[in-house]
Amino acid sequence: MPSLRDLAELVRAPAALSVPGDVVAGAAAADALDRRVPGLAGASVLLYWAGMAANDWADRELDARERPERPIPSGRVSPGLALGVSAGLTAAGIGLAGLAGGRRALAVAVPLAGAVWAYDLRAKNTPAGPAVMAACRGLDVLLGASGGRVVRAVPAALTVAAHTYTVTELSRREVSGATRALPAATLAGTAAVAAAAVARRRAGDTAEPARRPGWQTLVPAALAGWYSLQYGTAQARVAADPQASRVRAAVGAGITGLPALQGALVARAGAALLGVAVAAAAPIGRRLARLVSPT
Repeated sequence: MPSLRDLAELVRAPAALSVPGDVVAGAAAADALDRRVPGLAGASVLLYWAGMAANDWADRELDARERPERPIPSGRVSPGLALGVSAGLTAAGIGLAGLAGGRRALAVAVPLAGAVWAYDLRAKNTPAGPAVMAACRGLDVLLGASGGRVVRAVPAALTVAAHTYTVTELSRREVSGATRALPAATLAGTAAVAAAAVARRRAGDTAEPARRPGWQTLVPAALAGWYSLQYGTAQARVAADPQASRVRAAVGAGITGLPALQGALVARAGAALLGVAVAAAAPIGRRLARLVSPT
């Protein structure tokens, strides 16, 4: 039987710290920060872990050649168990979403689960792969918004989706290494994402909640800057030397740095202290990534 560490490695457990912030960002933007959020965040984590397990099951033959230390090719987790874990986590995630948020949450959770499986089984190794993964993260933000005015969360969902697109594009070169053009392009995308996270809406746009005076107005920019520094620096290193190890480091930085971006979005919606709390998952994720790789 596999150990808990084996299963944690299978689902890339530490990377799940980047997931609840999606739901919180969506809920904050949709004015839906209420008792449903913890349950929806839990459902999001379960679906994320399901996708990680399905990813390893789908990649078991490729990993046997390129990453023989992974749980399945190393023999620590059987393919059947990995598939069963993924299916069970998917069912649990959808069920929890329904319990926490009712039909409106299910209307997002079901297509989110479908997008996760579509990425792992079909889209991942195609040109559509990054777009499908970005859609998964965008839907995750909208899951958090399902209890409120969903349309208000669309800008936050697009921002997180754009970040995810850059990470996924880099992840496709984790083994082979990249050209210098790729990190240059993703770095430009990161700058645009950070700018979008703090951008003001036009006056009179009701999709943007009223901004609070004082120090709270500085929090979105500070968190977006933190996100840019952490993820952007890693991409700049890839641009200087695009070897595979640096690409993997940049992908890890993109995953563990996402909470800072989510925190900026939450703070922009008017919940500055909550945004800081969401961003606090970033350094925790980096510490845990030393124990279990998020990539």
